Amino acid sequence: MSFTLYPAIDLKDGQCVRLLRGEMDQATVFSDSPADQAKAFREAGFTHLHVVDLNGAFEGKAVNRDAVEAILKATDAPVQLGGGIRTRAQIDAWLEAGISRVILGTAALRDPELVKEAARALPGQVVVGIDAKHGMVAVEGWAETSDIKATELAKAFEGCGVAAIVATDIGRAALKTGVNVPFTAELANTVSIPIIASGGVASVDDIRALIAADAPIAGSILGRALYDGDIVAGESLTASFQKIS
Repeated sequence: MSFTLYPAIDLKDGQCVRLLRGEMDQATVFSDSPADQAKAFREAGFTHLHVVDLNGAFEGKAVNRDAVEAILKATDAPVQLGGGIRTRAQIDAWLEAGISRVILGTAALRDPELVKEAARALPGQVVVGIDAKHGMVAVEGWAETSDIKATELAKAFEGCGVAAIVATDIGRAALKTGVNVPFTAELANTVSIPIIASGGVASVDDIRALIAADAPIAGSILGRALYDGDIVAGESLTASFQKIS
């Protein structure tokens, strides 16, 4: 299995930001031009992008559409998008706009049949986002924690064509405290769906730890550490190429 790195572009009020522990009032602005940021990531050698409409995640609808469309125009890299996508009409609209894969988070818990039907109808284009605190699923832009274990939610989508699961430990998001390898590995060993790690990646050592884990982890989202310069594109990409098949 290959290991793919996804630089994250989180959108709040049209800007590229990083949230601390998923708190909207704890946002650091890194760029006023998400399109320029996308272009810079592509020029650095990254092949895929991970974009989240943070306002959309809280409001349940597209809020940063202009910024997303600008990103699509600025780069040829496949873009996976999450945040506020909760209906089939929203899924279809984003795919028609040029998004490569949609990420369904709150919908995965609230309306699993929607996710399954979309995944069957749109092979390779539907990703499930599982955000967890202490192993329990968080929803509504991380504002609520459910009583469902992340592993149980992941198993619910086995065999329906889901392209991947982005697994985020939101207790570590933007803290650069190190990725939660045991949590990610447990998910990867629970289902056959490719698992992408997210939250807390602090250095290239975290990338190496995910690759070395005794689990088929498919990739990682890179956030704050990439923006702060703690992770350098060349070194991280070289590490990702060392994934043992």
